[in-house]
Amino acid sequence: MTARRRRHEEPEEPDNHERWLVTYADMLTLLMVLFIVMFAMSQVDDRKYAALRSGLAEGFGAESSTMSGTDSILEDRPPAAGPELISSQIFQALPDEQRQLVVDAVNAEETRRVQRTYAEAETEADKLEIVRKKLMAALVRAGLEHDVRTTIDERGLVVSLVSRHVVFQADIAELSERGRAVVDTLAPVLREVPNALRIDGHTNQEPVQPRLYATDWDLSAARAVTVLRRLNEQGRVPQERLSLSAFGHERPLVDPRLPDSQQVNKRVDIVVLPDTDVESSALIDDVMQARPTDRAGAEG
Repeated sequence: MTARRRRHEEPEEPDNHERWLVTYADMLTLLMVLFIVMFAMSQVDDRKYAALRSGLAEGFGAESSTMSGTDSILEDRPPAAGPELISSQIFQALPDEQRQLVVDAVNAEETRRVQRTYAEAETEADKLEIVRKKLMAALVRAGLEHDVRTTIDERGLVVSLVSRHVVFQADIAELSERGRAVVDTLAPVLREVPNALRIDGHTNQEPVQPRLYATDWDLSAARAVTVLRRLNEQGRVPQERLSLSAFGHERPLVDPRLPDSQQVNKRVDIVVLPDTDVESSALIDDVMQARPTDRAGAEG
């Protein structure tokens, strides 16, 4: 009886050696999610970035600009995760729960990225403010503090050679004696700054062809070259840190309709360029707008 019962016992089931496929499939799903997140992070959406930038600036106390025809710059902006991600076939094939996880991860990373960028802009603005104070201190010691105007914005630290005294004679690119004194006073401080420097030449708004130059562009370029050479040859600022631009009368410093604007707009700007990436540099103006006291103090 016992032997017969043994003959009818069911054999033991063999081990399932294919269970690893479940783990493997889960791993592939996680890898796919990772690649989707990386893809989404690599897509730069200008409108989304501008909206986040404005929101951060407003949160730090600056005024927020608005788009024409809307109440807020945050209106009509694409999903935070980006249209490329939302419309991708891989993303659409994910279950709803996993799609939400991907969107949350992308949004969190984007927020951290913008916060890091804003923090870098704040750090660079602080460095430029230190340089500005050193330059103004040198000018005060020389009695030349009223011969420049300074501002800090997305271009960097802009030192404009404008004065009640003559810096450049009409139609001439040669610095006056006082103009040379201003440049020579700035040079020792600029020589110690690691940032690149750009010299921008400008003319006033008078629609008169210069006597010694073909156009306003030529005159503004010649004035920029004069200051650049003075910084390099007398001020010993390394030439590899120097560059120049010429704008003619296209970028006045003050409204050309104002009295005495011609004397102010006829100038050379020495620009201490930001030592950071383009995105952080673009936020420096927002940082300075959030510091009304510091910004006012930056006007020399």
